[in-house]
Amino acid sequence: MPAESISKPVVAYPNHAGRTTPVWVNRATVLWRNGRLLTRVTMMALVLSLAVVFLIPKRYKAVTRIMPPEQSNSGAMMLAAMAGRSPGLSALSTLAGGVFGAHSRTALFMDLLRSGTVSSHLIDRFDLQRVYRKRYRVDAAKSLAHKTNISDDKKSGVITIEVTDTDPARARDLAQAYLDELNKLVAATNASAAHRERIFIEDRLHAVEGDLESAQLAFSDFSSRNSTIDIKEQTRAMVDAGARVQGELLVAQSGLESQRQIYGDGNIRVRQSLARIATLQRDLEKLAGTSTLAPGDEPGTAKASDDKGKLYPQLRQIPRLAVPFTDLYRRVRVQETVFELLTQEYELARIEEVKDVPVVSVIDPPSLPEKKSFPPRLLLTLLLTGACFAATSLAILSRDHWSNIEPQDPVKALGLDIFSTLRARVAAGASRRGQA
Repeated sequence: MPAESISKPVVAYPNHAGRTTPVWVNRATVLWRNGRLLTRVTMMALVLSLAVVFLIPKRYKAVTRIMPPEQSNSGAMMLAAMAGRSPGLSALSTLAGGVFGAHSRTALFMDLLRSGTVSSHLIDRFDLQRVYRKRYRVDAAKSLAHKTNISDDKKSGVITIEVTDTDPARARDLAQAYLDELNKLVAATNASAAHRERIFIEDRLHAVEGDLESAQLAFSDFSSRNSTIDIKEQTRAMVDAGARVQGELLVAQSGLESQRQIYGDGNIRVRQSLARIATLQRDLEKLAGTSTLAPGDEPGTAKASDDKGKLYPQLRQIPRLAVPFTDLYRRVRVQETVFELLTQEYELARIEEVKDVPVVSVIDPPSLPEKKSFPPRLLLTLLLTGACFAATSLAILSRDHWSNIEPQDPVKALGLDIFSTLRARVAAGASRRGQA
């Protein structure tokens, strides 16, 4: 600042009443006498401030608000039910609702939004390394975190996401991308009890399905080899057929005796009756069968004897076939029942899993910002101009105060000595650089 532009020091002097002039009057007088300098500096500061604030790029802020889903908790519900019976537990139930309710889920969602996985996906999706002109991903992640503000309301648990960017469309897309990545991350990291239950039931269902198929194949193979369809019904039918054949045999034998007495043994009618009786006896033997088994004729195994062509098992073999038939039939029914129950449980588990997966509830979706959020140009211009005015005023007052100090003052002498020493060193350094 030129020394000639500053007026001579103003010394406090007694007024007409014999009192000393206040200090602020002296300072105001100094500033008034240097008003032209203050005006020039202030106008230059105003112009420079306008240039600076208009060079600062505009920034736009996109805002979205989400509400975490409610998380049911058996402990909290139990305390709430107990609070209905005991007034003293109402405060405890409220505390449990706060501890186990939306606050824990709000904190979880905020941590997920600030996670490295979400920021990494956003960096790749919007090519933020190029946008922010960062060489390393970690620097791009820091810039994204600096331009993103994630806060929550302690009472309601509502999470607010604010993204600032020089491009309004990119600011809006980044805010929406936070919501998308949060949904994906929550679905991917869901390890709830319903999810684990669904996985267990699904594995068990596959195993039971294989067991049911094996049991059905074994039952069908046994029924095919032993001509067994329904043991109870087949036994009733065999007994009825045997009784009917045995009744016809008794009638034929009675008729044979009367025919022998009348016609003799050589008569054609007697021989027909004998042939019919022999046929009925063979049919009765086929129906009855034998109670002993030939080697390899165990029920459930491949028979060595030729039983092909039989529509029903032999009557005396039915008790032996009933046990393996019932066992195989019971195995099939048990596996069918288990399969039906597991199928129902599997569908219920899938429904519970879908209900248990938290889905972000968007209160205010991000929209395209219409007005800039930064910089406030008028405010910055006024602040910069005011700061320059204050600095110039302080310099003028400091110079005036320095001029009023006596030359014999040790503080002023020390200051002049330091100033001359520094000026000499600066001049010596400049000359050395010029010679080099």
